[in-house]
Amino acid sequence: MSLMEHLYELRRRMFWAALAIFLGVVVGFIWFNNGVPAWGISSLGRLLIEPYCAADVPKAYGSTGGCDLLALGPFSGLQLQLKAALMAGLVFSSPGWLYQIWAFVTPALYSKERKYALTFVSAAVVLFSVGAVMAYLVIPQALKVLLGFGGDAVISALEADQYYSFLMTLLIVFGLSFELPLFLIALNLVGVISGAQLAKWRRYAIFGLFVLAALVVPGNDPITMLALALSLTLLYEVSLQFAKFSDKRKRRKVGSGGFEGLGDDEASPDPVAEE
Repeated sequence: MSLMEHLYELRRRMFWAALAIFLGVVVGFIWFNNGVPAWGISSLGRLLIEPYCAADVPKAYGSTGGCDLLALGPFSGLQLQLKAALMAGLVFSSPGWLYQIWAFVTPALYSKERKYALTFVSAAVVLFSVGAVMAYLVIPQALKVLLGFGGDAVISALEADQYYSFLMTLLIVFGLSFELPLFLIALNLVGVISGAQLAKWRRYAIFGLFVLAALVVPGNDPITMLALALSLTLLYEVSLQFAKFSDKRKRRKVGSGGFEGLGDDEASPDPVAEE
């Protein structure tokens, strides 16, 4: 394909990806205030406020001591609904725009690279989703700790935009953090790091993961930081075991010292790194 043909193909793929995102945003905007009770599906707004309600914070703002949020401007509600719709739209439409990226990149890849790419993209979606769900589950406890400071001297009254920003930040931080094993496994597959090196660095890596959790978690509440740090530590161990297994597999293919057992685009194990 010529350069102009590549640009035309890129424009076409971007159009369909943008259309998929737009349709997803429309669905998210409508869903924000409208659930499907017959199917047991709550509205998006209810799902997003549920962690705050589940925190069961004493003296929460509201006539019934419930979990009402404050809108401090005439456009606060609209802005909030648009933000939530955009995030939901990106998630809903991810199969569509990921497929467009895949369809644009695939022709330039070898068959083995296509297999790896498809596996990594699928795993990335799953890991991000698991991380976001993990964040959603720990947010109630995090809010209970954070809003518990001050005791009887304060009344909890969260502004809607601040709460949803906090919620979205945690969902994204956990989701992206759960991509750690993919990054380490990719480095191992291309021969940059080995299982032995990951084992050697384990102590420093775990310390670094706890520091990272303390830096990226908004509010610095101990429950959320601990949940993220322990999850990342577990994912590091999974990456370590995979790297060791991959290195053993490469050594078996190499055999007596030849490299005929390895694929054209597969990195050979580094003997020095294994020592």
